[in-house]
Amino acid sequence: MSKRFRNYFNFSHPLIAKNLNPENCAWAYGMNIFDLRAWRKTNITNTYHAWLKENLKSNLTMWKLGTLPPALIAFKGHVHPIDASWHMLGLGYQSKTNIDNVKKAAVIHYNGQSKPWLEIGFEHLRPFWTKFVNSSNDFISTCHILE
Repeated sequence: MSKRFRNYFNFSHPLIAKNLNPENCAWAYGMNIFDLRAWRKTNITNTYHAWLKENLKSNLTMWKLGTLPPALIAFKGHVHPIDASWHMLGLGYQSKTNIDNVKKAAVIHYNGQSKPWLEIGFEHLRPFWTKFVNSSNDFISTCHILE
């Protein structure tokens, strides 16, 4: 991923500036494979909750809202990359995505604003999502999800 911690955190906040490096690489929190035994041996959950509380105490000034920033802190040092062909990112912001790569990927990730169920979604990428949508589902049909 090309995103860095500086994209997610407020480095003018003293706790952030003291504990994080703005040049650290961020990772895609929407796709994870967890070793739960290893997780239980760490302090990840408590770290996550502690940083959430700190952000609340700071009136939500430490990072933009979302679950990624506290996860970046809690999982720091515990993340390992997976082969890029296994998890394809960028389908929600890259309009010129290679369709052959999408077809080969085990998991496709519509990270970014252009989700396939929104009008701003990229039409050429929408079929990779819609083929799994159950249009007869009451929730789907009443929410006017794009097909």
